Amino acid sequence: MGSRLSSQKRGDAVSDPLHVAVVGAGYWGPNLARNFRANPQWQLDAICDLDATRAEKLADALGGVPVITELDELLNDPKLDAVAIATPARTHHPIVLKALRAGKHVVVEKPLADSREKGLEMAREADERGLVLMSDHTYCYTPAVMKIRELIADGVLGDILFIDSVRINLGLIQPDVDVFWDLAPHDLSIIDFILPGGLTATTASAQGADPLGSGKSCVGYLSLPLEGGAMAHVHVNWLSPTKIRQMVIGGTKQTLVWDDLNPQQRLSIYDRGVDLMKVSKSEADRTAATVSYRLGDTWSPALPEHEALAAMTTEFAESIRTGRAPRTDGHAGLRVLAVLEAASRSLALAGAPSPIDSVPRSLEQAS
Repeated sequence: MGSRLSSQKRGDAVSDPLHVAVVGAGYWGPNLARNFRANPQWQLDAICDLDATRAEKLADALGGVPVITELDELLNDPKLDAVAIATPARTHHPIVLKALRAGKHVVVEKPLADSREKGLEMAREADERGLVLMSDHTYCYTPAVMKIRELIADGVLGDILFIDSVRINLGLIQPDVDVFWDLAPHDLSIIDFILPGGLTATTASAQGADPLGSGKSCVGYLSLPLEGGAMAHVHVNWLSPTKIRQMVIGGTKQTLVWDDLNPQQRLSIYDRGVDLMKVSKSEADRTAATVSYRLGDTWSPALPEHEALAAMTTEFAESIRTGRAPRTDGHAGLRVLAVLEAASRSLALAGAPSPIDSVPRSLEQAS
């Protein structure tokens, strides 16, 4: 299991911190670096970025961390256990492969790669070398999403009927990806995380609009049929003057509403819904539906307070120490990539459903 832990028995308690470096000091790198620095399970050994000035600014803000501008120099350090990659998606594939081949465990920000094929190569490399490849699906480590996962697993909502997710804001139009690839990975990774069987949709239908003439979709709608006749729908938008981060999950027993921008009541669970009872009608045994409505109470579960990235860095360390797959492993990242690629194909087909390529699951996901 990697460079420094190869002689350690899986599952042993380890008091010494693991050694990690952050690659990329741009938008997301500082958040990763700050959380690794604060986590007693980790020692932040270096900040690596081609832009030395930017890396030094981050290193100074953290109280002084070595700065390295050459990736090969960083990966040649025998005491380094892991790297956290926060660089543009198009660079993930070569950097991750270099790190894995140097015997380092890797966590990489979303999306895992810029294509499913490249992501598969990364996941296979990690599997073959017995190394951890983790997707930094940060939202999956928020107290709200972890509670949603627990409630669904415990059957509180019943069978899932629909998932409706909205992620809109007046956002930065990305130069290299459309709004689906920029924003939808958050929603898709959450859906994959909270459903007991993961994201198992077989087709995706996407409709996008480019009213600004930017050359890419700035507004998008993605529909995914789920098992048992349920449906997931994701709305993403760079052009909205208001910011909304909301997910509604309807079940046969109760319905959950997650409003990420409401810190006083992020989760609300409604004992309200529609009950459909079929009754026999006429000699031909035709069926008619009798509809009744449940109008019960609303309640909000208490949530612990912790930063999602703090939980993510702890999960990364524990997966390395125990040899188990992290909750958001490379295969979770691949399932998100498979949906994004199907969405791109659907866009090219004017919204017609496109098959989602299956993802081999050689690592068993942690419960």
